[in-house]
Amino acid sequence: MSTENNANQLFNNSIKILTDLIAFKTVSGEDNTSLINYCDEILKKLGATSFKTFDNENPKQQNLFATIKTKKPNGKKPIILSGHTDVVPVSKGWNTDPFKAIVIGDKLFGRGSCDMKGFIACALAYAPIYSKANLDRDIHFSFTFDEETACIGAPILIKELKKRKIKNGICIIGEPTNMKIIDAHKGCYEYTTYFEGLAGHSSAPHKGVSAVEYAARYVNKLIELREKLKKRASKDSIFDPPYSTLQIGGIFGGIAHNVIADKCQVNWETRPVVKEDGIFLNSELDKYANEVLLPEMKRVFPNSSIKKRIIGEVTGFDRDEKSEACELVSSLTGDNSREVVSFGTEAGLFQEIGISTVVCGPGSIEQAHKIDEYIVLDELKKCLNLLEGIKNNSVVN
Repeated sequence: MSTENNANQLFNNSIKILTDLIAFKTVSGEDNTSLINYCDEILKKLGATSFKTFDNENPKQQNLFATIKTKKPNGKKPIILSGHTDVVPVSKGWNTDPFKAIVIGDKLFGRGSCDMKGFIACALAYAPIYSKANLDRDIHFSFTFDEETACIGAPILIKELKKRKIKNGICIIGEPTNMKIIDAHKGCYEYTTYFEGLAGHSSAPHKGVSAVEYAARYVNKLIELREKLKKRASKDSIFDPPYSTLQIGGIFGGIAHNVIADKCQVNWETRPVVKEDGIFLNSELDKYANEVLLPEMKRVFPNSSIKKRIIGEVTGFDRDEKSEACELVSSLTGDNSREVVSFGTEAGLFQEIGISTVVCGPGSIEQAHKIDEYIVLDELKKCLNLLEGIKNNSVVN
């Protein structure tokens, strides 16, 4: 079979697999085991070994880590092809069925087509080539759950990798970057703070504890600290904006105009440039809540409470000027440029345990999370070319 025919077959296989993957309704927080089993079956048929990890409280959400092992190791670092299996919920207004892939012109439409089942499809389509090649390094496939909700699944996988002493390698996170090299992004910490006071009649506000009012003061403190974060920005920051950001996503509480609200919650997030900003913010906020707000609440109602729940703390991805992962991808694509992004990924988690990491994948973030999400078909071809380059770089001469 000619090289062109091989390329066409690979491309067609990636389309078929992507079509299958989109049909799995793996919305964040929901069961993804059918998709994980589908991926595991493909890889196991090729001789890969694998294991799954999950939260014991919810075994219907799983991570998969599979390996096509080299038969002739020579000390080369293994390659990890990493992607998340979850997609964001679907809103009304789609012109097609979001969970049924459809090709229109040069685009393939479907929820998750670019973010990021396109990359997973390419990795699985290329896996048979890796299994037959005379590789001199292992190829790992890492597929996680609930990345879109503060990277809930990946830390569970990372813990298992450390346990198994898999802490050395080159990781390619296939988030949609138009196959451009991304070598840094901010962290993303998400929280919900719950306030519980004492309900009562609005005619006697001194006899109740308004959870809504204390939540409002808490939000004011957040806004005050947001300004302080701006002043902490480094002069040589590579990000836009250059400082750590903070955003209030919602305030929910109260039942009527004339009832003192006994419950309220505040959803908020911060995207720190450096970990120290996250530590500073939480320290100042907790001090204010515990030393100012809570004592006032308890003077009226001793059972009052303020509880901050960590939804997720996604580690930032730091620029490494001598990144092996970036250098490898640059050598294979011919593109030496490096960029930063505002969105978060699982890259920092891999980097944190010593694995050289790069974010580079097919599709544009401009299409992610939107109605009529799509991936340009040529992006899949570019991704397959990168995977081809990895094979050529990993074959015993």
